[in-house]
Amino acid sequence: MHVVTTSEALVQERELEQIRRERDLYLRLLELGAETELEPFLKEALGLVVELTGARQGYLELRDEASEEAWWIADACSEEEVAEIRAKVSRGIIGESLATGATVVTEAALLDERFRERQSVVAQRIGAVLCAPIGGQPRRGVLYLHGHRGPGSFSADARRHAELFARHLAPLADRLLLGRRLADRADAMRPLRERYALDGIVGRAPALAAAVKQAMLAAPLDVNVLLTGESGTGKSQLARAIHQNSPRAARAFVEINCATLPHHLIESELFGAVAGSHSEARRDRSGKVAAAQGGTLFLDEVAEIPYESQSKLLQLLQSRIYYPLGATSPVEADVRVVAATNVDLAQAVRERRFREDLFFRLQVLPVRMPSLHERREDLPALARALLARACARHRFPDLDVSPGALRAIAGSEWPGHVRQLENALEAAAIRAAGAGARRVEAAHVFPEHAAGGTEDGLTFHEETRRFQRELLRRTLEDTDWNVNEAAARLDLARSHVYNLIKTLGLTQEG
Repeated sequence: MHVVTTSEALVQERELEQIRRERDLYLRLLELGAETELEPFLKEALGLVVELTGARQGYLELRDEASEEAWWIADACSEEEVAEIRAKVSRGIIGESLATGATVVTEAALLDERFRERQSVVAQRIGAVLCAPIGGQPRRGVLYLHGHRGPGSFSADARRHAELFARHLAPLADRLLLGRRLADRADAMRPLRERYALDGIVGRAPALAAAVKQAMLAAPLDVNVLLTGESGTGKSQLARAIHQNSPRAARAFVEINCATLPHHLIESELFGAVAGSHSEARRDRSGKVAAAQGGTLFLDEVAEIPYESQSKLLQLLQSRIYYPLGATSPVEADVRVVAATNVDLAQAVRERRFREDLFFRLQVLPVRMPSLHERREDLPALARALLARACARHRFPDLDVSPGALRAIAGSEWPGHVRQLENALEAAAIRAAGAGARRVEAAHVFPEHAAGGTEDGLTFHEETRRFQRELLRRTLEDTDWNVNEAAARLDLARSHVYNLIKTLGLTQEG
């Protein structure tokens, strides 16, 4: 009978841990493979291998032989460092790996006789490097890891993880590249983006493209435009696009939300006021029409202008003059008016809440912004763009949206449209950043589901996430929060358990 010694047990434990780590790497790559967009996939994949290998910096480049395009993503590198890697190192160590198809590992490139004479190595004083080619012939890309967080160079385990990663990445990337080519052909917005400045308008749906195309017909013409559609669908972004693509683009774009102003102040806000014209006019005051001189005036929620004040707006549209409140002399106005509403103005005219002549003056060219329900294929791109905006606003590190979160977002209704989605993702970014997570999960977007507050109507993914959270919570409590023991019971690597704790928002207090 063979008695297992302590040293043998330690070796077996290390081997089991290695197996678990490699299995978790494969499973996490498969999860990433559910991603539908190439750039987020590359970003998440690079972050994963940087974490597993202990690299200080990472660079991943992928090439599509069919289109001759290349994509690259960097981790913990400045723009200048990325430029250096692409311009110089690609002719040195990366070039060696691509040419030979072999993984290059060196403790210090400056001391390695294979590379120390190369100009790029000397110029950048390159230290520990691990570089692995992706794919066979032709090469699909390369993984470049620079600097090691621990002492010395990259370990044999780090090399094995990098090579395993590179081997499994190629077929997943091929699928995404094919999907991208098909998506490009299905992107109804692509020809519009190539022709017009459409900053802030995210999506590819035919319904969105139809609205943008109609708006761009009006953009170069000095005609009034009425934007209609439900609240939160992005009418203000479309108004800005009309301005950006007009001859007035170099002048001011002035926005006023008529619904947020008290009725007795709307005229002075729009047209200005002379001192003493009302109780709050202690001095002469310019209005938004004057601020938009030469540019565009955007009247959001135009249906909220009081009926008695609408005649002044009509005068501005008809004669290009207006009277500041309390003034006796007219002021000439050179403004282009774009208005927006979520109200049926024709019905408001019938109910005598809106002037018919003003309605016809505003509706020279009506453009309807589609609801989010009509462009559900835009949800993934919108989610990422809105999350990036939230991270920039709060100065958070860049976060991505996990495939699971995207599925949960796509499976949910958004009656408040883009505005509701934006609020949900801003809150999710705050939760994720507070938990130290590297990406937003479904639990961050829908915390009521993760906490088990909703019993009915959960999707399969949400039910699975809730089960994972409860199972991990119970296991951690049963082991007095001993992560090693909990990982052994669940047959998971310790690193994966730590990631789940962060992702699912678990704390020792509960």
